[in-house]
Parts: sequence; structure tokens; C-alpha cells
Amino acid sequence: MKRDSRLSGVLHVLLHMAEQPGPHTSETLALAMNTNPVVVRRIMAGLREQGFLRSQKGHGGGWTIACDFSRTTLRDIYEALGEPEILAMGNRTEAPGCLVEQAVNAALGSAFDAAEAMLLTRFGEVTLADLSADFHVRMAGRTTPPTLENEHGA
Repeated sequence: MKRDSRLSGVLHVLLHMAEQPGPHTSETLALAMNTNPVVVRRIMAGLREQGFLRSQKGHGGGWTIACDFSRTTLRDIYEALGEPEILAMGNRTEAPGCLVEQAVNAALGSAFDAAEAMLLTRFGEVTLADLSADFHVRMAGRTTPPTLENEHGA
């Protein structure tokens, strides 16, 4: 089963964008997300609609950050992405006739619900500024800052 990595990819490029102010093209961001520029435009358009990004067309245009990192949480970005499925596991059938399977579904369902609620709560506690601060701690020992270009072969 393929995992949905949009949240991870978007957070990755948002942090890069914060380190290198100015417009970033969909093509450059696509390299960082290891996807097609059309996919980037679709994802970023959703973030623009929610006020997290701005876009400018034409020469010198591209995507720029429009949000305050200290107020924007992982949950905000997750929700802007359309709240993709968090857990890959699920019940075998949703409305089983078998009483054993009903018992299994009840146990798993409550565990899944609790795990998802806990994860979403944690997402709401972590800001983009927190991620940026962690990046800067990790960067302290390096001599060359990573960029969208030198980290991803552009």
C-alpha cells in the first residue's frame, strides 16, 4: 500500500522556502517533492486558497509563503491538504454480519479513533516555527546550508 506523503513533502518545501525567500517555481518545488510540477501546483493551490501561500504568474513569479510560521501548525497544513487518511489500517468490512467481526471492529475502531485523535492533537501543538527551529539546531554543525537545488539534484 502506497503511503500518502503529501504532508511530509509540503512541510519539507515550506521550510526550504522559508530559508530562501522569494518566489519558487513549481518546477523547483517538484524536484524537492520528487513529483510532477502539475501535482505541486494542485497541492500548492489548496494551500493558497487557505491563505498559507501566495502565487504570482509570469517571469520572476512563483510560490511564496503568506503565513506566520509561529501561528501555523502541522494540523493547519494537514487540514489544508484535505485531511488525508492518517492510518493505513482499517476494518476488513465496515458493516459485518458476523458477531465476531463486529467485536473486532469495535475494538479496532475505538483504538484507531483514539490514535487519530492523539495524533491530530499533537499536530495542533507543533508549529512551522518549531520545525524551523529544529532545522536550525541541526544546521548549526554544517558548513553549507541545504537548498532546494543542492539537496535534490536540480
